[in-house]
This record gives sequence, structure tokens and C-alpha cells, in this order.
Amino acid sequence: MTAESNTPYLDRELSWLEFNQRVLYEAGDAKVPLLERLKFLAISSSNLDEFFRVRVGALTTLVEAGTTRSAPSGLTPREQLEQVQVRIRQMVADQYKCYLEELSPQLVEQGIHRLTAPQLNTTQRRLIRQIFEQELFSILTPMAIEEGVPFPLLANQMLSLCVRLPAAEANEGEPAPSGSRYAVLPVGRGLPRFVTVPSEKGLSYMHLEDVLTLFIDEFFPGEEVEEVVSFRITRNAEIEVQELTPYGLAWNMADVLRARTSADCIRLEIDQVASPEILSFLETQLDVTVDQIIAVPGPVDLGGFLELATRRGFEHLRDEPWPPINSPQVPSEELMFDILSQRDVLLYHPYESYEPIVRLIEEAADDPDVIAIKQTLYRISRDSQIVKALLRAVDNGKHVTVLLELKARFDEERNLKQAKELEARGAQVIYGVKGLKTHAKLCIVVRREPHGIQRYLHFGTGNYNETTARLYSDASFLTTDEDLGVDALAFFNALAGYSQPPYSYRKLSAAPLRLRDSLKELIEAETSRKKDGEDARIILKLNAMTDTKLIQALYEASQAGVDILLNIRGICCLKPGLPGLSENIRVVSVVDRFLEHARILYFHHGGDPKLFISSADWMTRNLDHRKELLVPIESEPSRRRLQEILEIYFRDNVKASELNPDGTYQRIPSEDTPDVRSQEDLYRQCRENVRRLERRRRTVFEPHRPDE
Repeated sequence: MTAESNTPYLDRELSWLEFNQRVLYEAGDAKVPLLERLKFLAISSSNLDEFFRVRVGALTTLVEAGTTRSAPSGLTPREQLEQVQVRIRQMVADQYKCYLEELSPQLVEQGIHRLTAPQLNTTQRRLIRQIFEQELFSILTPMAIEEGVPFPLLANQMLSLCVRLPAAEANEGEPAPSGSRYAVLPVGRGLPRFVTVPSEKGLSYMHLEDVLTLFIDEFFPGEEVEEVVSFRITRNAEIEVQELTPYGLAWNMADVLRARTSADCIRLEIDQVASPEILSFLETQLDVTVDQIIAVPGPVDLGGFLELATRRGFEHLRDEPWPPINSPQVPSEELMFDILSQRDVLLYHPYESYEPIVRLIEEAADDPDVIAIKQTLYRISRDSQIVKALLRAVDNGKHVTVLLELKARFDEERNLKQAKELEARGAQVIYGVKGLKTHAKLCIVVRREPHGIQRYLHFGTGNYNETTARLYSDASFLTTDEDLGVDALAFFNALAGYSQPPYSYRKLSAAPLRLRDSLKELIEAETSRKKDGEDARIILKLNAMTDTKLIQALYEASQAGVDILLNIRGICCLKPGLPGLSENIRVVSVVDRFLEHARILYFHHGGDPKLFISSADWMTRNLDHRKELLVPIESEPSRRRLQEILEIYFRDNVKASELNPDGTYQRIPSEDTPDVRSQEDLYRQCRENVRRLERRRRTVFEPHRPDE
């Protein structure tokens, strides 16, 4: 990784690429099951797709606008773009080397064969022709590229074929035309990327583009097809949302979605077998530079292999299943209201099931004593049980208020649809806050009880999404704490526009007004204690750290001698281990089967630790341009649990990498110590907690008592 050495900050864009390299490392790790390796390869490719659409798109826009202001790393947008392009080319080369030299041969050894046209026997060829004629030929339509006619508007990152045909014959008495004719065949997203081919054993398949190439003549009867090449374009997705318009955010968001389909092309991926003629043709038609063309030595779009990696079968080539554990804190036979009226509950997903959060909302929808449900939604699943429960709550006469963030990037269309459905049913729907993105994860259930109104709260670090809750590591905190209830209502009412947002709350801290100040105060308190000769320690688990003000506060704490441990999954602009600046700071990153997503904060606080969960990463966008929450965890069992979770990550010597001052990462060596894999240990702990409870139940006799 290359960055300016005279600045105390690593470059944000290059740091993200180093994170994606760690994802790719999993694809190359021989200890990882084969289909899991293929999945990591596909994820690294899909990650890179989004990086192009958003970050490369933003840098390209800045360069075209002539912006020369340097990032905190000291690099100008043009310098960032140049270094990013060099780093990406190396990453793409690593991806294809991993696939072609390691994964593909091993897949064949395990009976998973990619067939090409010459390898088909007579029966297979006949069946593939049948699939082509009955399905593909009826669905797909080639588009001729006529001179003077605009190039067709191809969908972003959709596989296409470019077909080169001979020049048209001249009319009698006219000179023969020079050059070739071209057509484009968009493959579309509704078709499977891999076509299964019958075989005696294992799994045999053809790439969809290979099937189309085999029968490409059928699309051009009477023509001689000279060349067929697969390619894919990436468009700039960094389209600005104009919120302050007379039409409203929902209308403008639909406009943004339309604009993305026609934005400038910033990347052309093409099979490296393409002739100079096709390459020149596409370069001109798509208006891309040589730097924006990536010729690949294998299948275009490695992200498509996720379809193959997740097919049923070949279970011996996958990870051992880790089904979510039903936490003993929330017995299924008890109502969530009864459980939470007795104690706070802290859950750590996906090791512990997300079902109690869904259950709380479902029970609230049907409970006759529940008056209202107030909830923020950011990224929701396609068939959301939570949205269904909210719709049922409306039907049952509850007051349902939902802040459904329409500006959740790439989920806007789904969120807009769900918002309209909730609105049509009678829920009060707020489309986010003007000028800010609402990223806080909060649900408030208001219930009438004999002693008065009771508020049941859920705070989370992850989205209200039942699908990703099985794939992301996140923390959930459920409570009836009176002060947190007052704070939560004040926060939600400010979101809804019913009141001015308070600068400070009883217990919560919220962005953008107070969160950064609260975090700085917590860091500075540890710094002061260390200067006074007391023990001081900070442990943070975040997804990203880019905010220079908070990084500077950590540098000052390190200089005072505070011991600082940072578990940062992705981007980290802090340089650890620099003498006189950050020698007391250690940064590790864990990449494993679950995506690390929880934000957990620990401050030693003179031996009476303060622990928090948060929706916010330490990024300027989160602290200045988003509605975020920092939630204190005060119940002793929950605090102990969070501290144990944090400490496990720093013992990991199997899936953890450590950040060097130059921005590179190296795997933490196990040396002579036993292997510790943090995610495996966390799952084992959850399973052991259930077994311990079951053993205790078997040794305790509980008599049946007569009804009172």
C-alpha cells in the first residue's frame, strides 16, 4: 500500500482495498473448504464492483471537476485515483490467479467441471441446443450498432456479448464499405449464469456466455460471425440526491435510480482474447480511457460464482453448519414482555438467534395492551417478517410510526416499495431526515400496563434484516430502562419532526449533535487518568475508522501511555505502532465466515468499565451527516459479556491480521500458542451456555403447584 509517509493518516481508498485483499486471502487459504473459498472469491469481486461504482466514481467526478484539495493522507483526488487503479489491477490479477491456478483445478478434482463446446459429447450438445432454442433464443435479443445511432443503454454491471460481423455488401455501383459491423447481445440478470449439463457423475456445467457463443449464428442467419467477446460495464453510482426539491424525497429518489442507469461508464471489463478491433470499437462507443479498461484472463464477472458456490450439494466442501443458538436468556415459552420486565437482554448474532427481536415486534403487533410501535428501518430483507408484523399492527389498531431511510445506498428501490406499502395500509411513514441519513437502529414498543405506560426498547448495531442477521455479527440490547426509554422517545420524536433534537440526553449520545464530543470526552478521560498514574485502557470494535479528530484524540491518548486495542474490520486511516505517536495502539482485523459488523466500545474508567454498543463507525460521514446512536450498557451481566466478546477477538491467531504502520496487513502468527479462532470460540460459548442451563434444569426439581 502506497501513501504519503509525512502524514499521520493512511489513505481511505487504499485502506479499503487492503480490506478486500484480506477477503481474497480467504479464497486462497487451503484450510478453508473449497466452495467457501469460491464464495470468498466471488465476494471479493462483488465488493470491488461496489467500490468502483461508489468510490472510484466519486474520485472520477472530483478529478473531472478539477478538484485538487488533498485528502488527510496527503493525496489529491488524481493521485488517489492513479494509486487506486494500480492497486486494483494487482488485485484483479490476484483474483484470476486464485481462480485459474488454484480453485478451478481443485473443483475439477472434486467433480465440479466447467465444460466448453469441444468437450461436449453428442447427447450433451443436443440437450444444450434444446435449452438454447426453447429458452435463450426466445428471451434474448441482439442489438445492431448502426453508424450514427447511439450505442444501446446497457444496464450497469450486466454481462453482455459483443459480436463482430463482416462489413455489409455494397450496392451495385457503390464502393465496398470498409471495417466491420457490430452487434451487442445483453445477457440480462434473470438468466442463470451456469447451465447444468447432464453427466454421469459430479456436476458439469457451462457458462451462459459459452452456450450463447456456441449458437451465436442462430441470432444472425446468413451472416458469418467473425468474433464474439464477453464484456461488462460499470457506471458511476455516485449520483447526488437533491433532497430540497418541491417534489419530495420519494420522487427524487426514483429520479436518482433512473439517473444511475445512464451514468457515465467508468470501467470496461472484457475478455483478454478480444481483438484490437472490438477493443477499439467499445472504447470509442463507451467513451472510456485505456486506464478504465480491464482485460481479464478468464470469465468476466467472478462475482457470478456466488451462484455456483451456494448451490445445494457437495456439503463436504462447505463449512460445518453453525445454526443460530436459541439464547437461554429468552425462553421461547415466555412472552418477550414478561422476560424484559424482569431483566435486560444482550444478544450477539448470528451465534444467538435474531428470532427474539422479530418475536418482540410480532407479539407487539397482536398484544391488545400495546398502544404504539415506533421503529427505524435502514436495510430490510426482501420478505421482511418485521414489515409484515408492522402491517398487522396497523390492522390491529396500533399507532405505527416508521422512519424508513430511502437513502440506504442500493436498497433505495426496495425501501421505497416497502414504505409505500406501509403508508397505504395506514402507518405513519417518514422518509428519513432532510440532509441526514438515519442509520440508528431503534425500536420502541409502548404498552399499557397496570402500573402505567411501559416502554420496551431494542437497540442494535445491525439492520432489522432477518437475512443478514444470519450472516453478520451484531449486538442487540433489549431493555425497559426508564431513562433510555425517555431518551429513545425524544430521539425518535426529533427524527419525526415533532421536536427539536436535544443536544444531550439522559444516557444516549446521538450524532450529529453530540456523539463525536461524547467519544472525545471518553478518550480524554482515559488520557487524564493515565497522566495521573492510574490504569487506563481503551478497546474498540468498529467497521471503519477515518475521522481525523477522533484519531488525533487516540494518538494523544497513546502518547500519554494509554493501552489501546482496536478491532477494525475494514478501513482504518490510523497508523499504529509509530514511535512517539501511536506505539501503544494495536490494530487487528478479523475476516472469517461471518461479516464482522458490531460496534462495541470499552473504556476502563478507573476500574469501573464503561461499555457501549453503537450504530456508528468512526467516520466523518457517520458523525456529521447521519443520525446515529451510542447506547450505554449498564447491567452487569451484559457488560461482562461484551468485555468477553471484545477480548476474544484480540486472542485470534487464525483469522486475524495486524495492521502495520505502512498500511499493509500481516497474519498474526500462532507460534507456540494454541490456535484461537474468535468466531468459532464465540459460537462454542453460546452452545455451551445452553448446555450448562440444560444440565442445571435436569438437577433442579420444580414441583407443579395448584393454580392460585
